[in-house]
Amino acid sequence: MSGTVFAAPPETSGRLVRLVETGREPVRFVLDGVERMALAGDTVLTAILANAPALRQAEFGPERRAGFCLMGACQDCWIWQEQGPRLRACSTPVADGMRLLTRTREDWP
Repeated sequence: MSGTVFAAPPETSGRLVRLVETGREPVRFVLDGVERMALAGDTVLTAILANAPALRQAEFGPERRAGFCLMGACQDCWIWQEQGPRLRACSTPVADGMRLLTRTREDWP
C-alpha cells in the first residue's frame, strides 16, 4: 500500500497533520471505541494526535494533555488501554488492534 495517505474522519480534528512519510503501511487501532488509522512506525502519541486534538484528560483538572517532553522524561503522556496496564504514549509503538482510552475506565458512563 505504498503511497497510502490516511485522513482523520471529518468529525475529528487532529492536532498533528502528516506531511511526509505517507507511504508506510496503515495500522488500525481503536481510540475510545472508534476505529482509527495510523502508520507503521508511529508512536501511540503520534497516532492519537494525528486523529484527535488531545492525548488525554488531565487527572486533576479540566485541561486536555498532549504530551510535553516527547522523549519519555516528563510522565505527561501516560494513557490507558482498555485491557491491561497504562502505557507511555511517546515511546510505545502503535500496534495493529490496540484498544486505547483517553480517560480512565472509571470515567466512562
